[in-house]
Amino acid sequence: MDAALLVAIMAAAAVLLLFFGLFGGRRESPTDRIEQVAVAATEARKGAAGTKRNSLRARLFGGRAAIAADRAVQERDWGANMARELARADLQLRPSEYLAIRVGAVVGAPLVVYLLGQTLIPSIGNPIAILVAIVLGWWVPRFYVSRRKARRLNAFNDHLADTITLVANALRAGASFLQAIELVVRETQPPISTEFNRVIREVNLGLPFEQALANMVRRVRSEDLELMTTAITIQHQVGGNLAEILDSIAFTIRERIRIKGEIRTLTAQQRLSGYVVAGLPIFLVVILSVIAPTFMEPMFGEPYVVGIPLGVIVLAIGAIMMLVGFLAIRRIVDIEV
Repeated sequence: MDAALLVAIMAAAAVLLLFFGLFGGRRESPTDRIEQVAVAATEARKGAAGTKRNSLRARLFGGRAAIAADRAVQERDWGANMARELARADLQLRPSEYLAIRVGAVVGAPLVVYLLGQTLIPSIGNPIAILVAIVLGWWVPRFYVSRRKARRLNAFNDHLADTITLVANALRAGASFLQAIELVVRETQPPISTEFNRVIREVNLGLPFEQALANMVRRVRSEDLELMTTAITIQHQVGGNLAEILDSIAFTIRERIRIKGEIRTLTAQQRLSGYVVAGLPIFLVVILSVIAPTFMEPMFGEPYVVGIPLGVIVLAIGAIMMLVGFLAIRRIVDIEV
């Protein structure tokens, strides 16, 4: 029965891989290729501080098979989306490398838990702990990328108002818009300078200016940046005083940042309550498992319901209720401005 189930799982995986291979491909437009060239050129300009790391990475992922796998991944829609997510997080990883890291975490995390359960911590040597390790191994890399992306977006938004003011002052001084963007690249710090430098490179490679700005909005996913680019595009079509428009946008962005800061301060206690609600039970289970390794054993014994220990069902229900409570609190304190 187990062999039949394994064969069925392998057949289903083969069918899914065949489906993605036949229908999951995407055709790259010239705009996408120009954007990729600009991104690669910008990353190539970064300092040589990581030369040793890059040489090790080249040995691990620089073979023909790895390059072919990376090309196959990037030709899929989900691979292109993954590459865009890595670019938003400012991680110098290819999609195939990121997938390799996630697969390694999925395989390594349960193996570590199993070895610890057999040697140092017998209380975690159960299928539930291994299943949790598999889920964490797949989720933690994605969480890390999301956190880096959020920090980069916050840093971008925090300095965007000053950047817009700098562009407006350059326009008043008689500079063209591209010259103003070059001034931004020289006078600002990443991620502002990195993204605007990509805009200049894309324009130099022949991409229309409006399309280069749209690509930057797609990479950064900032509402404030989208407001700025929309105003610039409309001004190029109908005319007007762009410096005054940018000053108004900068004032609006500063007010939004101020209001968001006040809201974050007022909801700090509620957000902390959500973390306590979600983390305290897990922390207690870990501490009890270390102090009294046999304390949780009755949860994995009799009685059984549909072949599953009743304690495991109770733990699953508790985990679901904790997750629902955490998401409800986050939803309540998530106030749009």
